[in-house]
Amino acid sequence: MFDLKSRVAIVTGGSRGIGRAAAVALASRGARVVVGYASGQGAAEAVVEEIRAAGGAAEAAALDVSSPEIEPAIAEIAKRLGRLDVLVASAGVSVDGLLLRLKSSDLDRLLDVNLKGAIYSARAALKVMMRARYGRVILLSSVVGETGNAGQTAYAATKAGLIGAAKSLAREYASRGITVNAISPGFVETDMTRALTDEQRQGILQSVPMGRIGSAEEIAAGVVYLASEEAGYITGHSLRINGGMYM
Repeated sequence: MFDLKSRVAIVTGGSRGIGRAAAVALASRGARVVVGYASGQGAAEAVVEEIRAAGGAAEAAALDVSSPEIEPAIAEIAKRLGRLDVLVASAGVSVDGLLLRLKSSDLDRLLDVNLKGAIYSARAALKVMMRARYGRVILLSSVVGETGNAGQTAYAATKAGLIGAAKSLAREYASRGITVNAISPGFVETDMTRALTDEQRQGILQSVPMGRIGSAEEIAAGVVYLASEEAGYITGHSLRINGGMYM
């Protein structure tokens, strides 16, 4: 099950967190993985080495999703590798704060990376996938995109937008053999959540029925499933991996 041999996957934001775990998991199932990064070249190269050491195939690529130039960059990768089967739009940033105190520059950054970046990436990938009449597009959203959260208005808006984008794209491209889905992680151990205070962490855990923090690897398992043949009849779905935080 979940055999991805001969598949080519691009993971934006693949140098850390959920993106890193997704890249490793996809490679473990046989996919050739392109680990995209914006600034963390060293971290991306470390992911590539980890994958190769385990017998997988991977390479790193500078992919700044906040710029429209992401589109020709993805097109070049697909042309060079001969195909593009899976896109995991995992690149994201978080800037928290009450809306009245949020800088316009921070709002622009959130929109550029989290929302526009994923849409740019998807558009580039879909052009390739349409010709092949096959593809898997997976957008990394968040539980706060469904629930909202005080102090995260802009961040939550970008993540809610990804769910809307996935549903709309699913309708547009289902007839071409392409599925488009979102994943909505809950409270997961990443660089973003490690910055929280102990008091904040305990407050969040009280809202998680399973009573624990999730792992990036658990989210990556969902990525592998949605990228697989076994998930070929699932599209326009937002997969909640959140320990019961939102049902």
